[in-house]
Amino acid sequence: MPIENDGVMVILSSPSGAGKTTLTNLLSKLDNFKISISHTTRQPRSNEVANKDYYFVNNDEFQRLIKNEEFLEYAKVFNNFYGTTRTPVINNLDNGKNVLFDIDWQGADQIKNKKLDYKLITFFILPPSKEILYERLSKREKKDKIIVQERMEQFERDVLHWINYDYVVVNDDLEKCYKKIHKLIDAEINHGSKDYDPEFIRKHVEKLTA
Repeated sequence: MPIENDGVMVILSSPSGAGKTTLTNLLSKLDNFKISISHTTRQPRSNEVANKDYYFVNNDEFQRLIKNEEFLEYAKVFNNFYGTTRTPVINNLDNGKNVLFDIDWQGADQIKNKKLDYKLITFFILPPSKEILYERLSKREKKDKIIVQERMEQFERDVLHWINYDYVVVNDDLEKCYKKIHKLIDAEINHGSKDYDPEFIRKHVEKLTA
């Protein structure tokens, strides 16, 4: 059972381009919330800072961490590895800090299956439409239409995992989406009432997958 003073774990997952990283960064500005920094073998994007956005490591170092069983979760996504090391997460939770995870559905499944003695709240972020997702990805990957196409194909598979999350939120307006997630986290921690409509989400997923 979670101990009263422990922090909670909050997972944000989404198909690529739906906004989970931006939302995670906004939530990290809340009092007592810390982002779990992942290790990755991919190259940094131009706007990313090493040891702040990710720990950028080579494949050999990543394999060493796997071998030493240092990961709470790890997964291969678009030919690169991503993983969360256990020790900093547990230290933060034991010290009453809430830990935010910006990870995909594979990592979320692994953390859930670990059945750790801390409260876990999971969110899946969806775009308002496939057209808007394509626009967002095209802006991010300006020079590479092949990457955009790969991400769109992956979206068709990723979206099917929405059913395994506590809450699914549509990122139509960033500020509204952030506030909705914040309110749901607050309601979960403080046993408040939750403004959540599963039927709306089910219909939205049907539109996205039609």
